[in-house]
Amino acid sequence: MAIEASKSEHRAAKIRLGMVGGGQGAFIGAVHRMAARLDDQYDLVAGALSSTAEKSLASGRDLGLDPERCYASFQEMADKESARPDGIEAVSIVTPNHVHFAAAKAFLEKGIHVICDKPLTSNLEDAKALKEVADKAKALFILTHNYTGYPMVRHARELVASGDLGDIRLVHMEYPQDWLAEPVEQTGAKQAVWRTDPAQSGVGGSTGDIGTHAYNLGSFISGLELDELAADVHTFVEGRRLDDNAHVMLRFKAKGSEMPAKGMLWCSQVATGHENGLKVRVYGTKAGIEWTQADPNYLWYTRLGEPKQLITRGGAGANSAAARVTRIPSGHPEGYLEAFATIYTEAAHAIQAARTGAAVDPAVVYPTVDDGVKGVAFVTACIESSKKNGGWVKV
Repeated sequence: MAIEASKSEHRAAKIRLGMVGGGQGAFIGAVHRMAARLDDQYDLVAGALSSTAEKSLASGRDLGLDPERCYASFQEMADKESARPDGIEAVSIVTPNHVHFAAAKAFLEKGIHVICDKPLTSNLEDAKALKEVADKAKALFILTHNYTGYPMVRHARELVASGDLGDIRLVHMEYPQDWLAEPVEQTGAKQAVWRTDPAQSGVGGSTGDIGTHAYNLGSFISGLELDELAADVHTFVEGRRLDDNAHVMLRFKAKGSEMPAKGMLWCSQVATGHENGLKVRVYGTKAGIEWTQADPNYLWYTRLGEPKQLITRGGAGANSAAARVTRIPSGHPEGYLEAFATIYTEAAHAIQAARTGAAVDPAVVYPTVDDGVKGVAFVTACIESSKKNGGWVKV
């Protein structure tokens, strides 16, 4: 498979990786570490893994890091690692949203590549400022919208780009969950506490946490750019400070002579019975497609007037875009961790090219700082629209 071939090409020169956040008790940090290891392209060698020096050291010891490279702060890590001849080449930032801007800025300014969890920042002002830093830096910025790494998502994107669906008319995205259907944050649960705290999460709750994923995925597959939106953003759980449900109508910009496409997005963390219901549907003048993250090895494709077709990952009909990020034969399910690893491996290809000044293969695709700015702008516009009783807001 393509992923296997690329692993062997770069095996002799693993990327020295650091991590900010992701210490003891963290969820997403462990996911990032597994994703970085899966294709054997990185060595985790340093970390500022917690907000306290003691916990950072303890977390680093758990991971087998050299105690001298377990730092009390991301700034200390950026300063000291950039001065080492064997210092980190890239850093994963896996903290709550409010830390992303300062941490990413510190490493970019030291010429260290940044792989950052989404959303880009907790507010639009910081997002735009970080883009300016990233554009000037001699380092890459990769945003881990991990759902773009699934092979059948890549297949769907290629179908749209090739014109198979015709002119795109409708893009529907939904991402319902139920884990915040009760005031979980009041129990002290770490993952719920920071996600419902405006000081750490930003202005968006469900819109920022999962709405940005749905919006990014719909944009990634359709290739469309959002023009304006109208949002009904609501908080159902009493006492919660951020939204836990949103219904959003979308108007996309026209492409050439095509009529502007329309869309709908629903994100919820109080949808009882839904564990992680991410789904995207795209409908064109010639065909439609549907992909569900809970069953990610399959893509439904229906041409107008013809029976539905089920395209399988690694199976007959899967295109080259899907094949290059497929690791195992059809019938052997690939899932969340593999998709996450695809983003890390795409980043590795770009970082390896940057080492030598070589051109990056045009097939390499990963979310960028521009995608991050769009995501934060989406959340900001949702909140602004809701304050205007659902009025249309330019994005």
